[in-house]
Amino acid sequence: MRLVMISDTHGRHQELSVPDGDLLIHSGDFSSGKCWDELTEFADWLHSQPHQHKLLIAGNHDLLLESFPEDGRALFAGWATYLQDEACQLEGISIYGSPWTPRFFDFAFMLERGEPLAERWARIPATTQLLITHGPPQGLGDLTSLGTHAGCEALADRLPFLPELKLHVFGHIHEGYGSFPASGRRAYASINASSCRWADPGLNPPLVWDW
Repeated sequence: MRLVMISDTHGRHQELSVPDGDLLIHSGDFSSGKCWDELTEFADWLHSQPHQHKLLIAGNHDLLLESFPEDGRALFAGWATYLQDEACQLEGISIYGSPWTPRFFDFAFMLERGEPLAERWARIPATTQLLITHGPPQGLGDLTSLGTHAGCEALADRLPFLPELKLHVFGHIHEGYGSFPASGRRAYASINASSCRWADPGLNPPLVWDW
């Protein structure tokens, strides 16, 4: 199965050239604030994509999905899978999705570092094969333009206890875009699929991974 991954489109999804595949994943920040029209237009665009399966989570800019979760979920009902601290099975793959990131100003789906986030990550089933989070773990795909690693320490601590994990998809840190193959003790691949770039008007191309 071919996975196509995007993230952090911030309303610019129409500008992307999305390759064919079986599963289109968006790991959050598809909108840029509190506009229902923008969210509805994104849902229409996502629905129009030819991929058999569509899967998405929210990000810190998707404020309406935190404030009005059922209304937001209804936009994708029946044709896409929206995950918020939830698991699903797709083509035999065990998937888990979660939108939370360490607190940074006053955005959506944010918790304090440490125990509040560790409690969320403890919910990830040990059988998870495909993990989708909005933000990266600390130390991988999380290097900012300031030279700091902004990823979540608690998420990094949880990942070694997911023995079935094959792929972790995230975004949030635009500068961290890229693919990170399995290496050493890390037996799973990681992908930062951020579409918007940092301090650059261009867009990163969607990333593809064959399951």
